[in-house]
Amino acid sequence: MASLTVRTPDGKVRTVSLLKRITSLGRGSDNDVPLEDTNVPPSALHVTFDGTRYEVGSLGATFHVNGKRRDNHALSTGDVVKVGATELTFSREDAPREPVRRELPEAGASFASPVAGSSDSHTSELPGVAGRELVLLKRLTAFSERLFGSYDVDRILESLLDEAIEVTRADKGFLILMDSGEPRMKAARNVARENIEDAVEKLSDSIIAKVVKDQKAIIVADALDTPEFKASESVVNLKVHSVMCVPVMHKGDLFGVLYVGNDRLVNRFEPKSLDMLTVFAAQASLLLQNAMLVNDLKLDNTELRRKLEDQRYGDIVGACPGMRDVYKRIDKIAPTDISVLITGETGTGKELIAREIHRRSPRTKGPFITVNCGAIPENLLESELFGHAKGAFTGAVATKPGKFQAAIGGTLFLDEIGEMPLQLQVKLLRALQEKVVYKVGENRGEPVDIRVVAATNKILEEEVKRNAFREDLYYRLNVVTVKLPPLRERGEDIVLLSQVFIKKYAREFNSKARGFTPAAAVSMKKYGWPGNIRELENRLKKAVVLADKPLLGPDDLDLKPENLEPIMPLIQAKEEFQKRYINEVLARNNGNRTKTAKDLGVDPRTIFRHLEKLEAEKTGRPLPPEENEELL
Repeated sequence: MASLTVRTPDGKVRTVSLLKRITSLGRGSDNDVPLEDTNVPPSALHVTFDGTRYEVGSLGATFHVNGKRRDNHALSTGDVVKVGATELTFSREDAPREPVRRELPEAGASFASPVAGSSDSHTSELPGVAGRELVLLKRLTAFSERLFGSYDVDRILESLLDEAIEVTRADKGFLILMDSGEPRMKAARNVARENIEDAVEKLSDSIIAKVVKDQKAIIVADALDTPEFKASESVVNLKVHSVMCVPVMHKGDLFGVLYVGNDRLVNRFEPKSLDMLTVFAAQASLLLQNAMLVNDLKLDNTELRRKLEDQRYGDIVGACPGMRDVYKRIDKIAPTDISVLITGETGTGKELIAREIHRRSPRTKGPFITVNCGAIPENLLESELFGHAKGAFTGAVATKPGKFQAAIGGTLFLDEIGEMPLQLQVKLLRALQEKVVYKVGENRGEPVDIRVVAATNKILEEEVKRNAFREDLYYRLNVVTVKLPPLRERGEDIVLLSQVFIKKYAREFNSKARGFTPAAAVSMKKYGWPGNIRELENRLKKAVVLADKPLLGPDDLDLKPENLEPIMPLIQAKEEFQKRYINEVLARNNGNRTKTAKDLGVDPRTIFRHLEKLEAEKTGRPLPPEENEELL
């Protein structure tokens, strides 16, 4: 178990255990480890555990490890982390040990007589390069090659034990794997290659406990005659005779135990058998880790598919409250033929929403036509929308229909409608009102049966006030508004979208990237994402292409602490939330100030004061004099 000894500036010392995958530290009371230090930010550090090592990283604070400034650091026992005026000393009682290294003498040398339970490392002769030893080594190699392509964990466990029994000439074999620090029986086989019933009852707890504790291989010629084990209840009851038990290690940590036994003293194990079983255990670890990694990935993919089924709306991924409101609105407006205005920041997925409205409408079998009003030069946009007659202008060598005609029977999506020139807005309004369009260079109108969905990242009400957008066109387009939340407000949707993009681009670019670290998940949620989903996708695409490890970290996504949104004072955060929330309720009530005040339970003067402040901020004029106003 790992822990931190916390020494605060006032001299108080306490020790906290690190029991979670991600442990947060900071001055705020909502942290897993609150720090009573005014020099420490509300959210300062996090300690992550990936199953092998502990790592400390910044959540916006500057910190030092053993006197050196760090952005992140893999912790070892005795490391002292200093943040503000607080010292954190790391300790790990179960720190990974070095795997047992046994020096094997050259072929032909004699070997020491084994003493069961002795703390001295056991040595034996190296299996020769001829006879039975060579045959066994060849079998081990062939066996490994045969199973490396298999990812069926149960089959691998059984095959491992069958081979171990045959290699060591044992009567039975057991494979125990560690589960949350406790040994758990995973497979048990006999010499007839059959599963053993009631396998737990046929094991010596004392022998396994010793291997788990010491993480060293042992051989017991006769447990009933060995001082260390003959008094053990399990040894006496089972009448255990010859036993070999070796640790299965992975990256220096105990992963499991391989146990083989003989029921007859005439079949006592020899030291050379322990050598073979030790080598076999090392190979077993590789095979099992490979298979379990693949199985974990399969489980991750299964879980991802389940989440996508639960949190997908058509082709749209996400289930935060803001997006659920969007889905409800789409369900109501899609079956109708009214015009829709989709608003939201750049990169929030407005075209995807427009396509979903079309797909759920009675026009779903008709075309979905897109026009980006901000990407086409003004002198070509009219022709692009309405078409042109032959000879209407230089280069018009043939009559060409426009996007309105192409969208007949379907949906026309006008993206970035706020960029359309005023002169063309008049003609668009006429087309929407009369449902008739005129090609450039023609006086004869053509009727069009289409539905129009528009989108913009601008606030069209302000554009109308600036005379940059026609008010009558605004009301014609804005029969119903669908407002998309920015990515920074979508919480867990960020993680789910990231998993979708990683899976997509890992397959496309044949990358080894499969997910991201806990620190990366924290950083993604804290970053502001000014480019929204488009920025998230581009960053993940780049990270997947350059990835040289399965899990992407914050650095892979260029999400270093200095790139994250700064932490604002609590008073300012409350003011920002209050401003945003009043605006949302005003929008929901279509600007009705009295109803908004009633819904929020405040005096109407609070709403008027709020609007005065907004107007002052937009125009740059000084704020009106403060009055006694009611706070939310």
